[in-house]
Amino acid sequence: MTRPDEVLPAVRRMLEPRSIAVVGASVKAGSLGESMMAELQRGGFEGSIYPVNPGYDEVAGLRCYPSIGEVPEPVDLVILGVANQRVEQALRDAAASGARSAVTFSSLYEAPSDGPDLRTRLRAIALKHGMAMCGGNGMGFMNQASRVRATGFLTPEVIRRGPVTFLSHSGSAFSALAFSDRGLGFNLLVSSGQEVVSTMADYMAFALEQDETRVLALLLETVRDPEGFVAMLARAAERDVAVLALKVGRTAASRAMVTAHSGALAGEHGAYEALFDAHGVHEMRSLDELADTIELFCSPRRVRRGDGIASVHDSGGERAMFVDLAGDLGVPFASVSDATIARIADTLDPGMESSNPLDAWGTGIDGDRIFREAFAAFADDPAVSASVFCVDMTLQGEPYDEGYLLLAREASDGTAQPFCVLSNLASAVTQHEIRMLRDAGVPVLEGTENGLRALGHLLADAEFRARPPLDAAVPVDHAVRARWRDRLSTGAPLSELDGLALLAEYGLETAAARPASNPQSAVEAATAIGYPVVLKTAAPGIKHKSDVDGVRGGLEDEDTVRTAYDDVSGRLGGEVTVAAMVPPGIEMALGVVTDPTFGPLVLVGAGGVLVEVLHDRALALPPLDTAGARRLLDRLAVRPILDGVRGADRADVDALANAIVRLSVLASDLGELIAALDVNPVIVGPKGCVAVDALVELPRD
Repeated sequence: MTRPDEVLPAVRRMLEPRSIAVVGASVKAGSLGESMMAELQRGGFEGSIYPVNPGYDEVAGLRCYPSIGEVPEPVDLVILGVANQRVEQALRDAAASGARSAVTFSSLYEAPSDGPDLRTRLRAIALKHGMAMCGGNGMGFMNQASRVRATGFLTPEVIRRGPVTFLSHSGSAFSALAFSDRGLGFNLLVSSGQEVVSTMADYMAFALEQDETRVLALLLETVRDPEGFVAMLARAAERDVAVLALKVGRTAASRAMVTAHSGALAGEHGAYEALFDAHGVHEMRSLDELADTIELFCSPRRVRRGDGIASVHDSGGERAMFVDLAGDLGVPFASVSDATIARIADTLDPGMESSNPLDAWGTGIDGDRIFREAFAAFADDPAVSASVFCVDMTLQGEPYDEGYLLLAREASDGTAQPFCVLSNLASAVTQHEIRMLRDAGVPVLEGTENGLRALGHLLADAEFRARPPLDAAVPVDHAVRARWRDRLSTGAPLSELDGLALLAEYGLETAAARPASNPQSAVEAATAIGYPVVLKTAAPGIKHKSDVDGVRGGLEDEDTVRTAYDDVSGRLGGEVTVAAMVPPGIEMALGVVTDPTFGPLVLVGAGGVLVEVLHDRALALPPLDTAGARRLLDRLAVRPILDGVRGADRADVDALANAIVRLSVLASDLGELIAALDVNPVIVGPKGCVAVDALVELPRD
């Protein structure tokens, strides 16, 4: 793929054009051609506009040209408002005229044939002439700075300008956020569609050039330029620009829909989780969550201190609901000091409990003073990362310089920390009244769950920014790396013993194991290793030995080894592995998988069959340091078990983290030569962890 820095001049010319030709311009009411012209003029574009349509002499008060070849200058942007069957010739004509970029809304569907499809042919034309191109199957773009509305669909009369760039593979989502009544401030909105030429990475590169950009909001179906996309995520982190991503296609059913919708290949979602964690990207689950999080991050205030939120409520029942949902979502409350609790207690009505979260509504008498003093106390407490005023923003009524609206503005003005209002029921929000808060820079979050998720992202943002630089991984001897690269490059299958040897050379502790092919060699292997032992089938092609009843454990002497060998070999063949019995512990699974988009990933999960039954796994981009390995473990549902439950000893998490780090070095060194490496189980005991099985799968030709 072409890197964004190389194509940025063409994309910049497209998004900041000085001249635009509109192919298919029309005066027919309700037509696409009329809408394209109307949107350009309504947006206030100040450059030259050239309608192109052989059927008219004039459109929208401007001279209309019969063909783009007769337009008096090569335009920076041509908007192609033509049907699928005409779009290829229209792009050829535009390229021949010297047009530097294009937008198409066409679906680009045509009946299947033996030759290149329409999308491929359009891409070839554009690349040959160095053209940027937005679409197809999209709704175009709106650049607030250059006042370009390159779209053929209705847009709001006024779109508030602000720090948000919204890039979407969904045209409907593009429109929904543009029409949102929240007053979100955008500098750029792009419906990139099928990305025939210009990709989301290209638009991100442009947005990150703009000093105004503080939030990048993305609705992703897939990533067509992985290298460029990852580079832009790194650039966003360097610039301290928050990236909020709503990635669709998380489930098998939705992945199929994504492919059908845009031809995008949506891979395993765990790869995106790994990518997002590595670059501090905040993953959304819905447009409502995205809107709340955009609004919260639009405020220049970011978390700089503390360990959680403080919230003030006017309802005991809603406070309990808020606590329940915060617990479900993992949003922590600040551990405020006893002095803060005492300070608030002095202000409350008799019988009211001083706490965080706080129900401040007692009799209602002198309520404004109680709220003010509670907010001031929380603002002064260093444990508080952000303060939240949780009230249902129903109709307040005039005058607007008193009541909750005034309290919220005063509380926000009284702290330099993040502050927001959260209304528990989105449909009860009185939009015209809370506009006063938004105009004053006070974020208003609409709905308890979405609001809490947004607050969780705000706290996670601070955690990401506080991460230390990646520690250098423990190096592996160059000769080891070279030897295994040569071995894997041959394409010859690796046995379980080969896999264990690979792990051992990369510094993971493995169970002692030896091959055997008859009863006597099995006994000799067991004697050399030391009893008790495990005997396992080594028959080629068997991935999960337990599934075929191919494992016999707890073998204490020669007789039990011979009996086990006869049983296993009689059903599955004479090749077996004899391995040491590892002391009991917690079973975990480690691995390396290769994602088709982002390459090698490190996997950690619940071990044994649980990794498949519970699907409790986490993935990360290699390499990892110890802190990264621990973060990976902390994402697992089984993580608390490692700390010991019901009297069990604590597992050696340090040893497990070290094994993950060393596996990540292996993934970095050899990952592109491996389709998958399954290390399951890894037994984690009170002192150390041991890999007892390893399956290496090589890429298929």
